[in-house]
Amino acid sequence: MDIADTKRSPEHEQLGMAKNLSFGLQHVLTMYGGLIAAPMVVGSAIGLESAQIAMLITASILIGGLATLLQTLGTKWFGSQLPIVQGTSFAAVSGMIAIGTTGGGFQSILGAVMVSSVFGILIAPFFSKIVRFFPPIVTGSIITIIGVSLMPVAIRWIMGGNPKAETWGSLANLGMAGLTLVFLLLLTKFGTPAIKRLSILIAIVLGTVAALLMGYADFSKVGEGSWLALPNFLAFGAPVFELSAILSMMVVTIVILTETTASILAIGEIVGTKVDSPRIANGLRADMLSSAVAPFFGAFMQCAFVQNVGLVAITGVKSRFVVATGGAILVVLGLLPIFGRLVAAIPAPVLGGAGIVLFGSVAVSGIRTLSKVDYQQQSNMIIVAVALCAGIIPLISPEFFSQMPKAVQTFFHSGVSATCVFAVILNLFFNHFKTTKDQQLEMNTDKHELEAHQPIKP
Repeated sequence: MDIADTKRSPEHEQLGMAKNLSFGLQHVLTMYGGLIAAPMVVGSAIGLESAQIAMLITASILIGGLATLLQTLGTKWFGSQLPIVQGTSFAAVSGMIAIGTTGGGFQSILGAVMVSSVFGILIAPFFSKIVRFFPPIVTGSIITIIGVSLMPVAIRWIMGGNPKAETWGSLANLGMAGLTLVFLLLLTKFGTPAIKRLSILIAIVLGTVAALLMGYADFSKVGEGSWLALPNFLAFGAPVFELSAILSMMVVTIVILTETTASILAIGEIVGTKVDSPRIANGLRADMLSSAVAPFFGAFMQCAFVQNVGLVAITGVKSRFVVATGGAILVVLGLLPIFGRLVAAIPAPVLGGAGIVLFGSVAVSGIRTLSKVDYQQQSNMIIVAVALCAGIIPLISPEFFSQMPKAVQTFFHSGVSATCVFAVILNLFFNHFKTTKDQQLEMNTDKHELEAHQPIKP
């Protein structure tokens, strides 16, 4: 990217340390719950002890921060230099649990992640070439379904975060979420431009204070445990490489590459900057390099966090240095667990109240992109309709693909992947694969348009 592009592109804007810290903290609060969820689920499912799960969480926070720094700041060949937050991929959770509970063990998970990530680095340049198959009808569908697929996360937060808890769906949880949402709406309506940009963070703080005053937040355990935790190199032992585990994770790698490509295109659309094939390849390589290093510290595959796409859209803060600061905060949290425990103590319903606006804004960004599509062509309407319905299937009925091969189940477990596949294939079918009849019709149309623009001879 040349110097002129750097000066013009909004993602390269320098906002100063104070704004970087405040806006960066917003990103951390937005994605923190999702970041620690994957290691908690995997660790619990394969029978790790609580101390080991805590190590997984710390490692995930640290690697997520380092991966974010690589993605946003970038080096040659690695990093899209876009405001993208990185974290542990949830797409890999089911595959890792399957490996860990069928005799493979935790070390086999780490080995499979490592090898499949190297595989991802190798195919990234080829995978990035598919960007030419992502016109607005495809990217709009993907961005819309990203927002829709995140709404269940917000709803789970609102209901309490833990379905097994006695307070799940209680009026107190709904009230905390509603109050946080009211704070956010009032800040957006009456706040100054600076306050509006920080409305998510301020609303979460106000919601947490209100919950604390009403006795629904507990920060008593924040001071318990160690304050400093250095990275644990190969704390779980050396990775074990099993072919079946590696092959299953390679399928997951394709899913993650697809989702990260979609996220890069989405953030490029929101930021309003050029996203071409080399830039996507750099972003994918950063994803996979972070994933390849993660197992050495007991962490898993990394990916772009789609929930933070909504934060960029709703705040209008497009600087990659803001997100890089968020990555630095994550590194600190990974080394100083007390700060992680502080953030983790924020009640889930408070995050859910903010998540309604946050995740909904992603869907709105997709709808705005879809408004560029020509719906006079019936085929375009069909493409959008089928692609969106395909993406909603896993949300409505997670067992829909249960009778299909394992690879198909893994790939279509994500609504984003399903929408991406259907939108691309249908767009190729209707708009690129022309029959002789279609070509003749286009020629006749062009001929009539040309004749219509010819000057009338006297």
